[in-house]
Amino acid sequence: MRGILGPMNDAGFGQVLGLGHDLVDLKEFGRQLAMPGTRMTSLFSPRERRQAEQRALLKHDDITAHLAVRWAGKESVLKAWSQALGSEPSPYDLDDFPWSGVEILDDGRGRPSVNLESSVEARLYHSLPLPGGQVDRVQLCWHIALSHDGPVASAVVVLCRCICN
Repeated sequence: MRGILGPMNDAGFGQVLGLGHDLVDLKEFGRQLAMPGTRMTSLFSPRERRQAEQRALLKHDDITAHLAVRWAGKESVLKAWSQALGSEPSPYDLDDFPWSGVEILDDGRGRPSVNLESSVEARLYHSLPLPGGQVDRVQLCWHIALSHDGPVASAVVVLCRCICN
């Protein structure tokens, strides 16, 4: 089962815990995707690959830009999460980060969201330095903006928390 960490209208911004930003060079990313034996596409979930293919068909362009902007989103999620940790140790490093368990998906109206597999979501909650006894009352939410234009794809991600009564 996958958990969605709240669209913007569910929790607002609350307290900002972390901010991440990433840029991807489309030409270099396309080269990596085309390399023989590459595992780049396995870093995306089937749903992400399907959405990228559908967007490319709709826009009459190449899938590269649509995967690259999702890759920028994943990198931005990692950066925002890392910033939110403060001095706490990271639960993942770059070699074991669950890239396909962090999905960057669009809703039916094209608005992007961050979706985490339940095991990744649980690890997120347990990794953050939340005040004692508040884990059950804290809702974490992601806010994400994606763009690709010309030679680059870009993403900005904000990780927030709200205390639920």
